[in-house]
Amino acid sequence: MVRDDGDGMDAWNQADAYEPYVGRWSRLLAPRFLAWTGWRGGEVVDVGCGTGALSQALLAGGATRLAGFDLSASYVRQSRAAMGSLRARFEVGDAQRLPLPDASFDAAMSGLVLNFVPEPARMLREMRRVVRPGGLVALYVWDYGGKMEMIRAFWDAAVALDPQARALDEGRRFPVCRPEALEALAREAGLREVTSAAIDQPTLFGDFDDYWTPFLGGQGPAPGYCASLAPAARDALRERLRASLPTMVDGRIPLVARAWAVRGRV
Repeated sequence: MVRDDGDGMDAWNQADAYEPYVGRWSRLLAPRFLAWTGWRGGEVVDVGCGTGALSQALLAGGATRLAGFDLSASYVRQSRAAMGSLRARFEVGDAQRLPLPDASFDAAMSGLVLNFVPEPARMLREMRRVVRPGGLVALYVWDYGGKMEMIRAFWDAAVALDPQARALDEGRRFPVCRPEALEALAREAGLREVTSAAIDQPTLFGDFDDYWTPFLGGQGPAPGYCASLAPAARDALRERLRASLPTMVDGRIPLVARAWAVRGRV
């Protein structure tokens, strides 16, 4: 992912904390996203590669050459250590200024990044720029305002306890994470044959601690807000969530993580 290495609410800079939060679910979602795009392999750019969820799927799915870029040096190091090879290189880089020549790849992909980029339209134009005529541009983002249930439940509980948290709610902050907005951006970037779809990934948590503990890792807006709370307020949020989440008899918590995906041709 392309993100700030700072310590604000949107900090994404610790690979070990990202994986149990949303990285594990993105790894399950990425192959399903690729199947939806119809991609059949070739030379591809992963824009905002993060810890490598999408890159891993791309390499397994037929990437002959992969270039991954992310602003987080920590995430780039993890991807490089896990997947660096003759077919794949990972570098620190900005999604809005890709260090690549025009029309140099068959496809450009991105997972869970667009809404954290200061200028999403510029990112899509860059993705289009580096892809050859006829090539594929595709990405996915979480449905923060709806069926990304683990995060939606968090903000619903947080706002009920602290109305000021509404300003930090990703569903409110990121209106681009809707199919109509994604399609509009893709068309404005000059893509053809634009279409979008919802991809639902089941997220079965082993117990409440499996759900709650990743929110203590400080990676992203919801964990960042959680870290900012006084201990008593954090405890109140935890217990409100414990009472509100759907819990099976054996303690497991069955939720869904919906992503909105968009694709188009250069």
